[in-house]
Amino acid sequence: MASLFEQDITKLKGVGEKRAALYRKLGAPTVGDLLRMYPRTYEDWSCQVPIQEALPGEISIIKAMVLKKPTEQRIRGGMLLYKTTVTDGETDLSLTFFNNKYIPSLLKEGGTYLFRGKVTGSLLRKEMVAPEFTAEEKSLAIVPVYPATQGLTSRMISSAMQNALEMLPKTFRDPLPSELRERHCLCHLGFALEHIHFPGSEEELETARRRLIFEEFLVLQLGLLRMKSRRKGRNLHPLNRGFPEGFLKLLPFELTGAQKRAISEAIADMSGASPMNRLVQGDVGSGKTAVAAALCWSVAQSGMQAAMMAPTEILASQHYASLSSLLGPAGIGVALLTGSTKPSEKKALYHSLAQGEIQLVIGTHALLSEGVEFQNLSLVITDEQHRFGVEQRSALAQKGVSPHLLVMSATPIPRTLALMLYGDLDISVLDELPPGRQKIDTYLIDSKKRRRAFAFVQRHLDEGRQGYLICPLIEEDESGMSSVTEYGKLVAQAFPQVPVGLLHGKMKPKEKDRIMKEFASGQLRLLVSTTVVEVGVDVPNAVIMLIENAERYGLSQLHQLRGRIGRGTHKSTCILVTDAKNEETLKRLKLFRDTSDGFQIADADLKLRGPGDFFGSRQHGLPQLKIADMTNDLEVLRQAQQCAKELVENGQLEQEECRGLRAEIRRLFSKTGNGETLVL
Repeated sequence: MASLFEQDITKLKGVGEKRAALYRKLGAPTVGDLLRMYPRTYEDWSCQVPIQEALPGEISIIKAMVLKKPTEQRIRGGMLLYKTTVTDGETDLSLTFFNNKYIPSLLKEGGTYLFRGKVTGSLLRKEMVAPEFTAEEKSLAIVPVYPATQGLTSRMISSAMQNALEMLPKTFRDPLPSELRERHCLCHLGFALEHIHFPGSEEELETARRRLIFEEFLVLQLGLLRMKSRRKGRNLHPLNRGFPEGFLKLLPFELTGAQKRAISEAIADMSGASPMNRLVQGDVGSGKTAVAAALCWSVAQSGMQAAMMAPTEILASQHYASLSSLLGPAGIGVALLTGSTKPSEKKALYHSLAQGEIQLVIGTHALLSEGVEFQNLSLVITDEQHRFGVEQRSALAQKGVSPHLLVMSATPIPRTLALMLYGDLDISVLDELPPGRQKIDTYLIDSKKRRRAFAFVQRHLDEGRQGYLICPLIEEDESGMSSVTEYGKLVAQAFPQVPVGLLHGKMKPKEKDRIMKEFASGQLRLLVSTTVVEVGVDVPNAVIMLIENAERYGLSQLHQLRGRIGRGTHKSTCILVTDAKNEETLKRLKLFRDTSDGFQIADADLKLRGPGDFFGSRQHGLPQLKIADMTNDLEVLRQAQQCAKELVENGQLEQEECRGLRAEIRRLFSKTGNGETLVL
């Protein structure tokens, strides 16, 4: 099996360079990759009905014999039409195909085939247009459906898959040792691959699925455990102090119990035998920055340095403003380094960092620049982790020698999923909000009430406040929804006296930062934006948000957007606008309207949409899962996690019998979801 990952996809019969490019686009550059490209769903072709009993407008499977060879007709526009008649012995059925010159050679007179499509017509003349079909002797009860692309149909992929399975050796070494398979009642990989693609029954399909899901979870967990163990070297930057009581005296507020607990957990890590690798996960406004500040203070008191990386200049600037005012009076040197930092300032900053005169530097990707050197970097913090790949996280860590690592995320993630995505990190959860945080009133309306909603927004602007208007599209599409640019014109007409800014992801970074700074300073009163504002904007004076086409967003994304308001002392309001009629969609939006707890929302979002959509196309810098589903396969996940733990703890993973398993770990982690390579 392993050697098939070295066989280019062009080795398959009927796959030339042109078609190979399409397979590569689908993520299958080799024969082995193709075999691991599992069907996205299946069609049941076992329930055949007589032509007479086929319900009009519904998809039916008809078994019938071709009465005459398909005839060709040329109609307007040069289009080719092929017609024939088939019969099941009782009733005839007319078939029509468009622009498929192979039909006459594929449908032989007197041959019996299965046809799948919608039966239309009258009682006297029934017909089917462009049905799928297969010869009776080649028919399958359960037909796989693959993620096709233009120029490459599911049927073509299915044919290629049969050829790929024929290339599998009759006997090959399963990456899972036989003892492990027996203990967990798992079939051999050969059986699993054959029957995941072409199952003879539901039972065979389920047996294959369970094996492949278990393997995928196991390989992912083992890779994460390996990453974790590689980081469990000797602690070269131990903190010889307990909870930072001196830091508490700097604060103008009282820490929550959750913040104190997270700080204690981190300090214990940093004082232990190995470097800290910890994720601090908290809802919007839960106070992660204060936790980070406490650790930076502790590091500075021990004569060491810390670095904090944020995904945007505006967020880095906000962190700098708050942390320099908090830690500066304690004699801690704090600096800001971004792409906008002037060359002359950079030179002086680089020198001060190298000399140890700066104890905390806050910045963007500019921190990864070649000239950035530290005297004694002992703590690396990345904020909004999901905006960074694993490589960027480790690149900053490599500026020091085995520094402690703190990752912060304001995206609430259900704990099971957090353990999956951040299996290489220990987790602290901030599940309390600081006192004084006001609940944001949330309303759900349809577009007929938009004018009233705009008047409500205007009332807040008249009181000196600011607001956000969120639009899902950068450009207009076939759905008929307005692009953010068109919507911006509508807003300018509705608010003629108000300075309005426009923000979207296709703008250049400098332009985005300029708009954000003007909004943060109050020069702009309304911000028309796509979801680029969901992270990193802290404007306490912004108290109202209107989200157009709210049905287009996941609950977690809506929660992140809503978190941009309610950050000051004024009452805040979020208005969702939707014309959706689907009951499930409205149920989801009503749940969001009535819930303010990010973790409850995340759990609901995960159940409703599954992990693939929960994060969009990017799984936090970790490998994409191909068959496992963290929502529906939790029991298999639990078993695989336990198995992974046992394999590592008893040293079995490093033995000869697990050589194939180690190869699967390397293969899964060779490319992450964002094209980065993970080092194991």
